Amino acid sequence: MKTVRTTILLDADLLDRLERHVQQQRTTKTAVIAVAVETWLDSHQATPDFPFVGIGRSGHGRLSLDGRSISRRDAGRRGSGR
Repeated sequence: MKTVRTTILLDADLLDRLERHVQQQRTTKTAVIAVAVETWLDSHQATPDFPFVGIGRSGHGRLSLDGRSISRRDAGRRGSGR
């Protein structure tokens, strides 16, 4: 993976804590910050409207129509009755 240099600004106390941590753990500031940013982004990522997708035969012929009806209902709209 290609890495790119950037600059961040931290409170002096936070930077001191980070420097102590990397010395104790024998790691780098880059590694700690990358993990912290990735963890934060993962926990703040928007949940998809449909958190699952199924492909294949269901034996239920109205599955796509029912799915549309459910999504309309969840969006506050009424189904078209088709």
